[in-house]
Amino acid sequence: MSEAIKNRYEFVILFDVENGNPNGDPDAGNMPRVDPETGFGLVTDVCLKRKIRNYIETVKEDAPGYRIYVKDGVPLNRSDNEGFAQVGISSAAAQKPEALKKAIKSKKDEGADVDRIVRDFMCANFYDIRTFGAVMTTMVKGALNCGQIRGPVQLGFAKSIESVIPQEVTITRVAITTEADAEKKGTEMGRKYIVPYGLYRCEGFVSANLARKTTGFTEEDLALLFEAILNMFEHDHSAARGKMAVRDLIVFRHESELGNAPAWKLFDSVKVARRDPDSTAPARSYSDYVVTVDEASLPAGVTCQRLS
Repeated sequence: MSEAIKNRYEFVILFDVENGNPNGDPDAGNMPRVDPETGFGLVTDVCLKRKIRNYIETVKEDAPGYRIYVKDGVPLNRSDNEGFAQVGISSAAAQKPEALKKAIKSKKDEGADVDRIVRDFMCANFYDIRTFGAVMTTMVKGALNCGQIRGPVQLGFAKSIESVIPQEVTITRVAITTEADAEKKGTEMGRKYIVPYGLYRCEGFVSANLARKTTGFTEEDLALLFEAILNMFEHDHSAARGKMAVRDLIVFRHESELGNAPAWKLFDSVKVARRDPDSTAPARSYSDYVVTVDEASLPAGVTCQRLS
């Protein structure tokens, strides 16, 4: 595999939703997430990472080096056992915590660097571990140092540019499940929640230092990450999420591994404003906004690229 990246990056993602629910809150009846103090819409980092993982899985189809560790319906221990096999620990022993701890201790006493071997195997084979890291305490809690891997790529919560007002839309259901229901029920009522329109902004970070020291995240991995971000909603359309799309991906590249400027200065150079500043009507499309990057004020050693 290629060498780890040598440059730090920060990036800004701008995506929008039209008549959909970008990220439902299970504690609020699956209503779109909203900051109750400001009314701004929220989308969690976990939600966005799921979309990225799904895209990688779709385009790579478990190709060597691009498998996904955190998958729907797949036990993590199934992948963990592959890591243990690299140091000669059987899957049978891996199913019993005490036996597994003894096996790991025995291998370490023999001089094997179990933590490094398992960590390197998991990073080399699973793209999402190499990218986002993983908390793999299911392996052997307290007995395997590689159980927690800090990934070089981190995302913050996405927040809408303006406040959003989620709407509750009443729907009807005429399909009846059973004969008994047919005798007792007619048309049933239901509801779904939508955001009529919202433009969201998410900020992300890529650490070349962690890539070199921990996971081996490469330039090829970085290019695939940006491809996945740009297309993360293209294979994820549903009635619930409505019309969602990534509108802009603004990438800042530092000339050094540790960076040439604070991230906040770069993020502050990205401005999103109404195209018509005097308009009081609610935004209903991306064309209602204008996005600018003050590249002239970028610190020395930082360059900017816009992908869309």
